[in-house]
Amino acid sequence: MAVNKIEICLKEVLKKAIIDLEYVDDYSVDKIVIEIPKDKAHGDYSSNIAMQLTKILKRNPREIAQGIIEAIDKEAGNIDHVEIAGPGFINLFLRKDAMTSIIKEVLEEKDNYGKTKYGKGTKYNVEFVSANPTGDLHLGHARGAAVGDCICRIMNAAGYDVTREYYINDAGNQITNLALSLYARYLQALGYEKQLPEDGYHGQDIIDIASQIKEEIGERYVDADEKEAIAYFRKVGTEFELQKIKDILNEYRVSYDVWFSETSLYDENKVEPTIQKLTDKGYTYEADGALWFKSTEFGDDKDRVLVKTDGSYTYLTPDIAYHLNKLDRGYEYLVDLLGADHHGYINRMKAAIQALGYNADQLNIDIMQMVRMVENGEVVKMSKRTGNAVTIKDLIDDIGVDATRYFFASKSGSSPFDFDLGLAKSQSNDNPVYYAQYAHARMCSILNQAKNACIDVSDHYELLVHTKEIELVKHINEFRNEVIESAKLRAPHKITNYIQRLAQLFHSFYNDCYVIDENNKELSSQRLSLVVASQITLKNALNLVGVEAPEKM
Repeated sequence: MAVNKIEICLKEVLKKAIIDLEYVDDYSVDKIVIEIPKDKAHGDYSSNIAMQLTKILKRNPREIAQGIIEAIDKEAGNIDHVEIAGPGFINLFLRKDAMTSIIKEVLEEKDNYGKTKYGKGTKYNVEFVSANPTGDLHLGHARGAAVGDCICRIMNAAGYDVTREYYINDAGNQITNLALSLYARYLQALGYEKQLPEDGYHGQDIIDIASQIKEEIGERYVDADEKEAIAYFRKVGTEFELQKIKDILNEYRVSYDVWFSETSLYDENKVEPTIQKLTDKGYTYEADGALWFKSTEFGDDKDRVLVKTDGSYTYLTPDIAYHLNKLDRGYEYLVDLLGADHHGYINRMKAAIQALGYNADQLNIDIMQMVRMVENGEVVKMSKRTGNAVTIKDLIDDIGVDATRYFFASKSGSSPFDFDLGLAKSQSNDNPVYYAQYAHARMCSILNQAKNACIDVSDHYELLVHTKEIELVKHINEFRNEVIESAKLRAPHKITNYIQRLAQLFHSFYNDCYVIDENNKELSSQRLSLVVASQITLKNALNLVGVEAPEKM
């Protein structure tokens, strides 16, 4: 669906032409493809509509194209002239004033330029990161957080109603081990001998929390009932680790609407009724002393255990209850961003929501592939700060929030990624975030020069006919479409690709077109309007990936 006026207008005149020619009785404009040719000699826009109609009309596409060219209403389409190319492409050359009309729209819409109502308020729940509150967030979480946050920003801009959710795994064995580790460190801090559990947490942060607790409560839990002590350390440990996660994500410009506790599923009795629902629908059976879910009936490669022989749940069971809870809260679609080791999870969870009466396409699971940190061609495995895996905190301290987020956003999450630390730190045009931010700073510098020269923006643009100006205008005009495509595909890298091209076209325009010319204030004024439109568009695009648009570099 095109949302810029130029493309809508071209589609409408093409549709009218093929109906007037009685090629068809009716034709959906959404089926008509309009593209910007790579070679500007092939027009401002191009359409393959003649090739599309060949199947229906059983005629040569060039012959069909010739008919369309003769029938098209050039005046209504703001078209200067039309040509046929190759096997039957229709190349459309627009009147210059039709192209530059977008400048006025951008200047009027300002921060809202790029936003549309395409998503029509469709309710999405996007769950991402959801790391256990037992330690620092590492590289994989950094990628998931950046991509997840960008997806939410972009989908919101495209008109979807998006809730950002974090699922707190605060009910499993890992939290018990956290509590036992914290209890042991607390006793050690008070001078008592106490062994850490076998699967305990040995990190410095546990020692620090224990020391803090000792200062606050003294020896309160030295002689207390162990069960009571563990419950206390579970609560305090989870709260402390979760706050640490919230703080670092906040620094990383990632926010959430809902923090959902796994424990609440048990406190509010959501798990047993979910199992009962599956049983009532005939999708469970007992075998080998366990309760099984018939997930193979929905395309899974094998059935899955829900309740083990000892009566405890598998990790899948509360997850099913949690997904049912989300759907029961009224979300039309769920998106989960999961790590590379969760591939097998997709079919079983889709099977579960289908068994519960929902459609498979209401659940979308995007897998985030592995990340490697590379510096000078070598893989960086250790954190300078903690001696363990590289954390989000390391990345922010080392290369900053902007570069970290931009680099993660710039590659599809479904592809493995080598994160080049040296490139991210470099202040050169090879560094994509530096290149984009430098373009914005240059735009701001031009605006300051214009102010000093008493040149203001114009509201008419008939002098903007230079090739570099028109290329830049066309790219600005594509922004809304790019936001929609990126939202539909949940692909933030489409926005960073757009940003790179915008920066490239702007630098090229700047090198060829003298903006501030006190001897030609009318042209300067019109070019200044294009600079402002570029600056607004670039800032809005950078905001969609959570990156700042600096006024100076």
